[in-house]
Amino acid sequence: MLGQDPDAAQELMHSWAAQLSTRAQAAAELSDRVATIASSAVGANGAVRVTVGASGALTDLRLDDRVQRIPGAELAITIMAAIARAQAGLTEQVSIAVHDTVGTDSETGRAITDTFARRFPKPADEQPDRSERDARDGW
Repeated sequence: MLGQDPDAAQELMHSWAAQLSTRAQAAAELSDRVATIASSAVGANGAVRVTVGASGALTDLRLDDRVQRIPGAELAITIMAAIARAQAGLTEQVSIAVHDTVGTDSETGRAITDTFARRFPKPADEQPDRSERDARDGW
């Protein structure tokens, strides 16, 4: 029994301490990686490009001159759909960071991945871009 052997107890304590230190380092690395994650997506055949940061907030929006031919309401839908796709990309990147640091089977890894998956799900039924509809409809 462990209580009978002080050397075994001390060795066990050192082992636990080393495991905790390793886990803490992995969690800190995951935190650093997640903080720097960004994801981009395009719409309207590249006329719209959005980038979101790790929080999911829009950090960059680029529109080229082709957007002038897209009605305002449709442009808004295209931009919002691109933002949703970019946010869903965060979940994929976080999953990779979790795998590389704390592991996907760890409680921490599952919690982080699940949180991002709930916050930023893949868009279920996206509206096709105007350019995609136009090409399909023969415009």
